[in-house]
Amino acid sequence: MNEIFDPLNLLLMGLAVFILFRLRSVLGKRTGNERPPFDPYSKTDKPREQKNGNDQDNVIPLPNQPPQEAETVEDTGRGGDIVIDKVAPAGSALNGALKQILSVDRSFEPEPFLEGARAAYEMIVMAFADGDKKALKNLLSSDVYEGFVAAIDEREKRGETIESTFVGIDKAEIVEAALKNSTAQVTVKIHSQLISATRDKNGEVVDGDPAKVSEVIDIWTFARDTMSRDPNWKLVATESAE
Repeated sequence: MNEIFDPLNLLLMGLAVFILFRLRSVLGKRTGNERPPFDPYSKTDKPREQKNGNDQDNVIPLPNQPPQEAETVEDTGRGGDIVIDKVAPAGSALNGALKQILSVDRSFEPEPFLEGARAAYEMIVMAFADGDKKALKNLLSSDVYEGFVAAIDEREKRGETIESTFVGIDKAEIVEAALKNSTAQVTVKIHSQLISATRDKNGEVVDGDPAKVSEVIDIWTFARDTMSRDPNWKLVATESAE
């Protein structure tokens, strides 16, 4: 009997109990409530349980997703009108012209249009300074393109070059709009800052100042055929406000 309480036997028994306990904690024990093996082809038709009757109030709609049973601005067809009212006063000629454009082109939005006009302005100004006719061709109407190309050719004949740095655009606003047949036209007044200097073939500055930031105000008109699948607008007229 004393052999049972031998220290070595006690140690082995304790070790056996410890191993059994660890196996149960790692492998777990079946309770009858385990989930069945995952079946990728099974359908879950059981609705999610609600904890209480107020759960519906805790649902947060995803971005751009309207709340359920709520009348949305888009559903009423007035979404674009409301956006335009923020850009041009309701009842003004500009407001009416923009809404005419919206009536034939439901994708038209003033703010994204202005962002595109700002980007196009910078690209056109820098392409003209660099004499990059290829870049200009995709951004200008045929008439305006011909005018830009003629100016570039004359400049090159005189041996002149333009050094230009685009500083940025302070402000861009829509000032006029029109719908002529299927062609939409939108005129933008752009306030920009540029550093520009024209040098002759000897490197002497003949126009501008390479060390001065100049404020420039341009009035540019962009147009696109609303019946065309091409979503791009092109510059069709330029005017200086000065």
